[in-house]
Amino acid sequence: MNTDAPTKRPGGRSARVRAAVHGAAIALVAERGADQVTLPAVAERAGVNSSTVYRRWGTLAALLADVAQHRGESGAPPLVGDLRTDLENQAAWTLAELSRPGGIAFFRAEVAPDVDDRHEGLRECLRRVGERFRPVLDTARERGDTPPSLEQVLDRIVAPLYFRVVFSIPGTDEAYVRELVGAFVGEPGPGA
Repeated sequence: MNTDAPTKRPGGRSARVRAAVHGAAIALVAERGADQVTLPAVAERAGVNSSTVYRRWGTLAALLADVAQHRGESGAPPLVGDLRTDLENQAAWTLAELSRPGGIAFFRAEVAPDVDDRHEGLRECLRRVGERFRPVLDTARERGDTPPSLEQVLDRIVAPLYFRVVFSIPGTDEAYVRELVGAFVGEPGPGA
């Protein structure tokens, strides 16, 4: 008889349920819009019992916030070793993540006061977005460059992107990203 304490294995059923529910939520938000999605619909699409979804997340807003926290965990563009290019690539990837179907709905859920009464989600979102840009700045510093601070990148690149996507401002595309970064690092963009 093995008397060792059971160890928690990574993945397993819980991870599969989470992945199925997240996938279902993403698909339904993309198809219907966040205001037309319900937890029972997500559970049905995911092939799990509604009680499982309610027990784990409680509300649709909490589920969408959880999806938002895990959506951008992979897929960041590789660094090429040039500050401007790396900032452009990271900003374009951030814009693509935020702009994809349901992206803004997941962001709004993550920072919504009914899910986040102590602003933990807002701080976590800011930390996560900052962590996307930190390697760009660290790599530039290691090359001997003097990159801007992370706070400057958040203020001058990230904040305008989020603002423009939240308010659906036309022209918020990759060309805008490259122009924004070029103006920030003091270099004219292509065609300037």
